[in-house]
Amino acid sequence: MITMVPVSFAPFDFAGQELVLTKSNALYWPKERALLVADLHLEKGSFYAQHGQMLPPYDSRETLERIADSVKQTGARRVITLGDNFHDDAGTQRLDPYAAGMLESLTRALDWVWITGNHDENMQRSFGAQLTEELEIGGIVLRHEAKAGETQPELSGHYHPKMRIKVRNRHIARPCGVISRSKTGSDRMILPAFGAFTGGMDAGDPVILDALKPASQIDAVLPAKGKLVTFPLFRDAA
Repeated sequence: MITMVPVSFAPFDFAGQELVLTKSNALYWPKERALLVADLHLEKGSFYAQHGQMLPPYDSRETLERIADSVKQTGARRVITLGDNFHDDAGTQRLDPYAAGMLESLTRALDWVWITGNHDENMQRSFGAQLTEELEIGGIVLRHEAKAGETQPELSGHYHPKMRIKVRNRHIARPCGVISRSKTGSDRMILPAFGAFTGGMDAGDPVILDALKPASQIDAVLPAKGKLVTFPLFRDAA
């Protein structure tokens, strides 16, 4: 049975579980009351400022506010991040007091798990939350980067997939998820990047497709009016 969710959410079946992709680029897992977010890249602005490229210094606040809003909208009791939580290992030390307070409030109120990524393999603070390289829940592996040739259901981030679409005669790029389906039923998904300052890679880039193979089909997915809109990227001719 499909759970009743707001029209800004798009429920779908994944490895026998109901998951929900939100317009905020988070993934909600109703059965686990878990909100999954990938590639926050907190303190990316301050990282670039250190290297002479001045960006607005409020990206961490904006990203954390969006997580808090997503938690409120979904009723999540657990937050699991999928790596590249901070833009670099020292980013935890650069959080301004206001953003640090926001994060500490969130980690106290929720069961928070940091899965680390290539940008933050050695995070210097956990803010009272759990740190791990991988996690498995209900037979689904959660990790930062898709493991080539993985035959177990998998949720990951890392690639910041984007889909270029035409809206009212304008071409725009939107963050999207990418889902692969196989004949063996081992579904895999790369989540859209959640952070305020994140670029993106074309969802159909061979790097992304190769990371999700073997697969019988691979689709880019976007939430729209309570449904998951799919854009075919690959079909196995065999």
